[in-house]
Amino acid sequence: MEPTVGKPSFLRNILVRVLLFSVLIIVVRFAYVVTIAGESCSLGDFCFFSLPDNFNLVTIGAGTGASGITANKAVRSNVVSPSRRDMYTSKEWIKAVNFYSSVFQDLISEGYLSQNAKSLCVETQYGQDVFALKEIGVGDSIGIFKKSSKPLVISGEGHRIPFGGNTFDFVFVGGARLEKASKPLDFASEIVRTLKPEGFAVVHVRAKDEYSFNSFLDLFNSCKLVKSRDIDGFDSSLPYSREIVLKKESDLILGHRENLPDGNVANKCSVPGYKQAFVRKAEPLIMEEPLKPWITMKRNIKNIKYLPSMADISFKNRYVYVDVGARSYGSSIGSWFKKQYPKQNKTFDVYAIEADKTFHGEYKVKKKVKLLPYAAWVRNETLSFEINHDPDKEVVVKGRGMGRIQPVQSLSDGGFDGEVDRIQGFDFADWLKNTVTDKDFVVMKMDVEGTEFDLIPRLFETGAICLIDEVFLECHYNRWQRCCPGQRSPKYEKTYAQCLELFTSLRQNGVLVHQWW
Repeated sequence: MEPTVGKPSFLRNILVRVLLFSVLIIVVRFAYVVTIAGESCSLGDFCFFSLPDNFNLVTIGAGTGASGITANKAVRSNVVSPSRRDMYTSKEWIKAVNFYSSVFQDLISEGYLSQNAKSLCVETQYGQDVFALKEIGVGDSIGIFKKSSKPLVISGEGHRIPFGGNTFDFVFVGGARLEKASKPLDFASEIVRTLKPEGFAVVHVRAKDEYSFNSFLDLFNSCKLVKSRDIDGFDSSLPYSREIVLKKESDLILGHRENLPDGNVANKCSVPGYKQAFVRKAEPLIMEEPLKPWITMKRNIKNIKYLPSMADISFKNRYVYVDVGARSYGSSIGSWFKKQYPKQNKTFDVYAIEADKTFHGEYKVKKKVKLLPYAAWVRNETLSFEINHDPDKEVVVKGRGMGRIQPVQSLSDGGFDGEVDRIQGFDFADWLKNTVTDKDFVVMKMDVEGTEFDLIPRLFETGAICLIDEVFLECHYNRWQRCCPGQRSPKYEKTYAQCLELFTSLRQNGVLVHQWW
């Protein structure tokens, strides 16, 4: 009898079917993970396509001594999509990570960063700087951006950091992100709030000049400048930058300016040296009295060297334009400031100070201009407002003359035949100190028909002059009249020499002032 072979065939068929069923399960699971779940495979996903622990990102074109970067566990986790994994292996990502790794290694060697430091990277969209921190051993690191990019970046913004106070040993802001912030003071305050005492903040900024550098420091009053150096960037958007290292001081508030006014503190102030440097760069004053001032002064506007054309004004909390003696909107706000003043794409808060009620109506439709319908003066009191026709002034509103304010007791005694109103005057210097701070960028134009000889000394007396970055001043004197050759205007008592003395005094005290017309 021949031996039976049924059992081996039966067992073989069973094994084949089990193997085919296993392969089918694996294929289905892989299809679910990649196609439906949209995630990369890992061992936890029961998949054969996980990245090994020693997977290296090849650093094409990396810096000296950098041959590879070991991918950390965050990148290998099952929360990373294939598209993001492609980003992690791209040349741009690797170049950025190499750059930040070099930066952080230098900071470690200099003692500003340690591997056990709890670290935060602010406004980092994809987290290359966070990745670099983890790769060099600073494991307790996280980034924030308005849209999260997990696992490296969670949701948060620079002006509202989602962590408690005194949380981090190290805070980093790269890519000139702070100067792009709409609220730089809030941004800086949040960095200081979340940084531990004795902790370090490192910020990369453009800050090409002393003005922007000192403006940046003024945002961090409770921090001490430790180090500043120029470094090369890693892409064309930021080919170079200045690296600034700050240390948060405990129980100490440091100011970076010299004796700045602050409400209830001493009124006297001195303009800091970095501001005075711009005075030396300004256009020269017109030393000789012009025979045709209406021509000379108008031409002089072409020679003006505006502060924003000489410095970066990015690191300011607010941008403010104050027009003292504004007259109509088109007189200077609309015709000059809006169209010609170089604003560096900043949005300015505009204040129009005008006592003449004739012009008040048109400002009701100018929603972006705040009208103060009073007279700028040295104290709060009722004043007389005299309207007369100046033959040298262009008629703006059907023969409306230029207004001049006087204390009520100084009303003209019959020699004045123009229009007289009673108006409310206010302490302009006091208002300015309560409206702006030393962290704001403030531009002032003043055309007050002779009252400048009262207002400017008051600004110095109160220290408010140090809050103004740039002044455009029309000084009124008994100039030659266009209508009547050989005759001077009887409206003003001051001489051109006295006006020149006022301009010279302002510049000698470090105020960037321009002759206006």
